[in-house]
Amino acid sequence: MNGYKNENFGDRLAGAAAARKAALEKFRARPAADDPAVLARQAARAAVNAERERRQAERKLAREAEALHAAAAAKARAAEAAALAERQAAEAAALLLAQKAARDARYAARKSRRK
Repeated sequence: MNGYKNENFGDRLAGAAAARKAALEKFRARPAADDPAVLARQAARAAVNAERERRQAERKLAREAEALHAAAAAKARAAEAAALAERQAAEAAALLLAQKAARDARYAARKSRRK
């Protein structure tokens, strides 16, 4: 294991200057904005982004269509439930009328027997 190196201030300054110079060289080595490779990468990235946006739009449309379908199905179920409730109410009213008519007939028969 290496021990602690006692560097003097000049060595540290030279190391920092070398690091700055290396960073500057790395920055200067980058291709220009009008380089064909850079333009090709930008075009590819734009195509990928456009495809992603298209897929997102398709998914959004599919979700909206599914929501509309679900709403229509819920509306149909509600209408069916309302129709069933209406039929049951009509049947209950008819049953009550039949029971009342039977009761009235019994009362009338009882009254006619008393006379």
